[in-house]
Amino acid sequence: MPLSDFLGILNQYRGASAVSPPATVEQDYSQVAQSAPQAHLASGLAEAFRSNDTPPFGQMLSTLFSNSNGQQRAGILNQLLGAVGPGVLASGGFSSVAGLLRGGNNVTPEQANQIPPEAVQQLAEHAQKQDPSIVDRASKFYAQHPTLVQALGAGSLALIMSHLSKK
Repeated sequence: MPLSDFLGILNQYRGASAVSPPATVEQDYSQVAQSAPQAHLASGLAEAFRSNDTPPFGQMLSTLFSNSNGQQRAGILNQLLGAVGPGVLASGGFSSVAGLLRGGNNVTPEQANQIPPEAVQQLAEHAQKQDPSIVDRASKFYAQHPTLVQALGAGSLALIMSHLSKK
């Protein structure tokens, strides 16, 4: 995409809000995400994760998890488990996750596909309380998969695009 087109799309999002996203936000995001640096996508995604105008982080991560393939699910679960530490699983609050991970520390794609999205939401909420930087790590992870981010919906995409327009 020519730079002038890229900048033209982003200029439409200066001050855009999650409450009233532009009608073309999904298409615009799709075009811009192909050319935008991953680091900028990650910081925009982190802003959307932290916004009061979008669903809570755990809910958004659960949505992304639901739309991910086994490899991506394993990747984000390993990030979350790294943030909460092994003691949390042992304490009993996450028995569905702990039961699958008896044999080791790293989640495999096969194991990840057996974890319900609700468990991921709870794990993400707990991880965020325990280690707020998990939001940034999850953002970096999903910035590598920009097409998945579209599952978050128009409001979140508008915030990401607004963030990118300031870069």
